[in-house]
Amino acid sequence: MDIAIRQAAPEEYETLGEITAQAYLGDGLLDFGESDGYLDELRNVAKRAAAAEVLVAVEHDRVLGGVTFVPSGGPMADIAEPGEAEIRMLAVAPESRGRGIGEALVRACMDRARAEGCAGIVLSTQRAMHAAHRIYERLGFARAPERDWNPIPHLDDLNLLAYELEL
Repeated sequence: MDIAIRQAAPEEYETLGEITAQAYLGDGLLDFGESDGYLDELRNVAKRAAAAEVLVAVEHDRVLGGVTFVPSGGPMADIAEPGEAEIRMLAVAPESRGRGIGEALVRACMDRARAEGCAGIVLSTQRAMHAAHRIYERLGFARAPERDWNPIPHLDDLNLLAYELEL
């Protein structure tokens, strides 16, 4: 696999935003489809990059996917406790799936968390994200049901599953 994982460049933000949005839409992960308010967040890579580290997987200058790495204490953390990093918005373009890109992006986040001296790394995922769950479990993440949560409390069926990894 001749794929590089590196920090996203500003000129790649729009492409990564669209990959992320289309991954969530295509996989049926947005309750309100094209009118879901979260779609704007998924597309707004510049906002994420200002508050966290956005990584991309690139092959021959083509963005294949990306992830947001939130360092310990970062403002984009949803469930991380002190000393933990968090992974958010992992997405791989549909035509690039099955090549180990998602796993490479998660491994890059794990490496960054270790380099920063974090005690662990956490993430939230939807029940339907089965391929992502397999990646996390293969890399040693464990379910942390006590950390499951609902980002939109008035929608009873939107419980996110939490995973954690001790480093």
